[in-house]
Amino acid sequence: MLDTPQHNLPIGTICIEDLEVGMERSVSKTIGDQEIEMFAELSTDHNPVHLDDDYARDTIFQGRIAHGMLTAGLISAVIGEQLPGHGTVYLKQSLTFTAPVRPGDCVEAIVKVLEINHAKRRVTLDCKCFVGDTLVLKGDALVLAPSRKFD
Repeated sequence: MLDTPQHNLPIGTICIEDLEVGMERSVSKTIGDQEIEMFAELSTDHNPVHLDDDYARDTIFQGRIAHGMLTAGLISAVIGEQLPGHGTVYLKQSLTFTAPVRPGDCVEAIVKVLEINHAKRRVTLDCKCFVGDTLVLKGDALVLAPSRKFD
């Protein structure tokens, strides 16, 4: 890894020149009532399936669930902070939600490098989120990775 101050790159950034297929990074976070309420305020998504116990009990989920995009935000955290890290630009993201995340669940987001296009600085990433052994989200992302070359 390059000396960060010399190259003016934030700690945690992996430039495209240093990325390898198979590299993996993750983050874990417990999603509680506060996170759900804050996300509802920020997104303006106040669907009662996320916020109202009585309403949510009568849904297919039989209880409150976190916003899917709140879970997906953990993938963004891995991409923006670790792999590739600061300076990464999202180009595309596909997501499939496979199971609900409930208040109190600890979600682990895992991002893995699948493909690297050095000429275009594009990186394809496999993205998954788990609650324990349960896959709750899967997808892939295409990002523009930071580079040491400034052309």
